[in-house]
Amino acid sequence: MKQENLIDAVRDSSGVNPRKCMKCGKCTATCPAFEAMEYHPHQFVDMVERGKIEQLMQSKGIWNCLSCFACVERCPRNVKPAQLIEAVRLAVIRQQGMNHLKPEQIPELLNPDLPQQAITSAFRKYRK
Repeated sequence: MKQENLIDAVRDSSGVNPRKCMKCGKCTATCPAFEAMEYHPHQFVDMVERGKIEQLMQSKGIWNCLSCFACVERCPRNVKPAQLIEAVRLAVIRQQGMNHLKPEQIPELLNPDLPQQAITSAFRKYRK
């Protein structure tokens, strides 16, 4: 897919306007997966705005996002970084024609100490 089409696909599927971001960092400050993310939520939004989708698609950090939407709740401009991350994940899956996480792998990940957000996130990372 061409770079321009990729940028449009991510913006369209997320429904997010990354230009609304004022780069205050509140989304990053509230992110429970901050240390596991290669690009933090405010950096992610900035990279989408600058069209660096392919670089984001190659990041392992997009699979570490818990999809807890804490960044969405904290954003004063309603930018929704988590939705951008979800859109980039979807672009990777569509481009590769494969899933990052297979359904049979999820039971291996489950344990009593695992937060519910992590389980929900795991189910968002694959399709049947």
